[in-house]
Amino acid sequence: MKTLFAKISLSAILTIVIFTISTKAEACTRVVYKGPNSTIITARSMDFAMEIAANLWQFPRGMQRDGKTGQNTVKWTSKYGSIVTSSWDIAVADGMNEKGLNANMLWLNSSKYPLFEKDGNTKGLSVSLWAQYALDNFATVKEAVEQFSKEEFVVVTDFIPGTDKYTAIHLSLSDPTGDNAILEYIDGKLVIYHDPSYTVMTNDPIYKDQLAINEYWKEIPGKTFLPGTNRAADRFVRAAYYIDAIPQTDNTQVAIASVLSVIRNCSVPYGISTKGFPNLSTTRWRMLADQKNLVYYFEDVLSPNVIWVDFKNVDFSQKTGKVKKLSLDKHQVYSGETSDKFIDSKSLVFQGI
Repeated sequence: MKTLFAKISLSAILTIVIFTISTKAEACTRVVYKGPNSTIITARSMDFAMEIAANLWQFPRGMQRDGKTGQNTVKWTSKYGSIVTSSWDIAVADGMNEKGLNANMLWLNSSKYPLFEKDGNTKGLSVSLWAQYALDNFATVKEAVEQFSKEEFVVVTDFIPGTDKYTAIHLSLSDPTGDNAILEYIDGKLVIYHDPSYTVMTNDPIYKDQLAINEYWKEIPGKTFLPGTNRAADRFVRAAYYIDAIPQTDNTQVAIASVLSVIRNCSVPYGISTKGFPNLSTTRWRMLADQKNLVYYFEDVLSPNVIWVDFKNVDFSQKTGKVKKLSLDKHQVYSGETSDKFIDSKSLVFQGI
């Protein structure tokens, strides 16, 4: 089930390019920076065709959760606290836990999930909780891959409430060691790509085909030519080139600014809409996870400021830690370190099946 890919033929690449041009999906980009002295930073953009209300949440250890798939569902108690970004307060799209594990959910139109039977033998996990499950339970990518590989449950999906959009996503994981994994459901099978080199990810096509496209572009020097459209394949190539071209430094201020410039370069300008190409979607927000210093950054494109949460200022303990929320869904404006702006709150209610 765990899969590694190497050589790809030119004919396969041409097939991939044709496929990518015709694919219809939402657009996002994720990239991991590896600097000296264990400087690891993960950044992503959230691109979506419609307004996607986001809030930041603080979750302590010891939270009782279940997979929201009825009686036949996986259950767990969170081992680690986390700061996460919600979508419409029904799902977690992104986040980092107190061990520096980062999880990002990106759209993958090619996803095809296993058949789930509510009265069957295999437990379910709602797709709304896929990222949160990883953040709650694992300190490293290796731990996560080992557990997911057992396939003790299946991810279950459905339409986004009130829309005709069937939720189809893949999950990326990174940690402070620089390890990376991409998890996809293809033709009903879980496929895991696990390697520290998997630092860039976008949307369709499936990840092995994204790697093939990038192999093609490696033959064309980035200083000579880089593809410039908003298509997922072009964003992948630009992200892969620039994340290695920016300064390699352990100066946190310079590293954060550099990585933010890369994810902005791969974003879609606000208000962009291309008839016939719903996959070219406005960037709604961006995040960066400083996995060495445990600082989570967030940028709403309609806000004038980048804000951040320093984990040193957060109580994740089971006894005294509380669920807290920082409201961003109305484009509220904050500035700088915002851990003291979170307010006590009831937890978001994850969308079930």
